[in-house]
Amino acid sequence: MPIISMFYGIIIRLYLIDNKQHNLPHIHARYAEFEASIEISVGVSR
Repeated sequence: MPIISMFYGIIIRLYLIDNKQHNLPHIHARYAEFEASIEISVGVSR
């Protein structure tokens, strides 16, 4: 998936449509051996 940002050794990747491994849109942040996965919620504006 595309890398959208790299700074101070942190790599941010965006996962939008990857039905083979992931279902919901989310981003991964990786630094050395640490990784975080953050879900992107779909909001409705009213």
